[in-house]
Amino acid sequence: MSRHPAARDHCLSLVRSVDRPTGGAQYGRMFPMLVPLGTDPHVLMRAGGDGGVCDAAAALDLGSGGDDAVQAAGWPFFAQLLAHDTTADRSPLMGGVETGALRNARSPRLNLEMLYADGPIGSPYLFNLDDAAKFLLSPDGYDVPRNPQGIALIGDPRNDVHIFTLSLHVALLHAHNRIVDHLRARGVPEEDVFEKARITLTWHYQWIIVHDFLPRLVSQPLVDEVLADGGKWFNPEPMQAFIPLEYADAAYRYGHGQIRHAYHLVEGGPELPLFPDLVGFGPLPADHRLELAQIFDVPGRPPAQRAKRLDGRLAASLIGLPERITGSVDERAYRSLAVRDLLRGDTTGLPSGEEVAKLLDVPPLTEGTWPGGTPLWFYILKESEYLGDGDRLGPVGGRIVAEVLIGLLRADPAGYLSLEPDWQPNLPAAGDTFGLTDLLIPGGSH
Repeated sequence: MSRHPAARDHCLSLVRSVDRPTGGAQYGRMFPMLVPLGTDPHVLMRAGGDGGVCDAAAALDLGSGGDDAVQAAGWPFFAQLLAHDTTADRSPLMGGVETGALRNARSPRLNLEMLYADGPIGSPYLFNLDDAAKFLLSPDGYDVPRNPQGIALIGDPRNDVHIFTLSLHVALLHAHNRIVDHLRARGVPEEDVFEKARITLTWHYQWIIVHDFLPRLVSQPLVDEVLADGGKWFNPEPMQAFIPLEYADAAYRYGHGQIRHAYHLVEGGPELPLFPDLVGFGPLPADHRLELAQIFDVPGRPPAQRAKRLDGRLAASLIGLPERITGSVDERAYRSLAVRDLLRGDTTGLPSGEEVAKLLDVPPLTEGTWPGGTPLWFYILKESEYLGDGDRLGPVGGRIVAEVLIGLLRADPAGYLSLEPDWQPNLPAAGDTFGLTDLLIPGGSH
């Protein structure tokens, strides 16, 4: 018998995906009045493939520092977790599915579904049999539990894609377990511990998105405007949220342009290419453990590695993805993440970046654009290069991302922005304001 058994819960819950309607959340459009750009797929494959305009030379990523951004290297990987928490499009890369028929395998909420899945009752394999309020970890605590074939027992298998998302996922598991200990020390009844720990972690995560992540990415004034006035183009009612395709298939894919070709995992260690050296989908080797202080700035530690500047080009590791990531493909170009991003935007009928800029009453770019219209994803990267110094999104990309993330939080009836918008974090912080590193690296430890 377990020392801390899971609470019995036979009630329907909007928190648990096992209890939600089975139809799946739909995608939609933020700018339905704009017509699709429609670009020849062969042009997109040339642009995103080897030697194309989206191909950054590997030499730029190997220690030169010439393409360093202001923000630390870990932020695009945190952004990847947010994407996994809200979107999972299972449609084919080359289309064939009507937009209205697209289904999102994730709920359109920033609720750590990719961590908790269906909780101790619906997903018991994620939790400790001897203490069901806590997540189960590998024996050494550096990895998630795995089956005999090395497959991760994890809320979202995509978080096992490489060492960085895996390490952030594991850090969040540890954060939940620490919160459980904290609640027990305060005398919270055992039947309430798991749910209070889940809410505590989720609200701190949501607060970080609004007050730490977004200001770095889109600027504090834009965040303040959307918080004060609501979204002009995306402002769903509670329980009516959806994922705009302009966000999922263009603006929020900005992070691919921030990923470096190679990284140090530990101080003084070798620089290793992201792919194939740091690919996941298997047990984490002891010599590949990541010190989170290598990718996030931590008080008292040397500055972390920096993200790559946004300039429309992707690192060599992403232009030639390994088969373990893409699966078997019949076109070599499909191994390029840039090609996949460009084709996805074409498949889902996204408008050009110039047309979105005009709609938002923003002067369209004149540099780095394509004759006849620029694919929205590429336009947003170039907009960042020319208008955001490669460190933050420009007016088109920033508007889309800020309105969608804040709009999703406001439409979630269980989120802090909906229930208690003036709520403040209550977990310990190293500085005056609580931030992501306080959650992931308490006390500045590795």
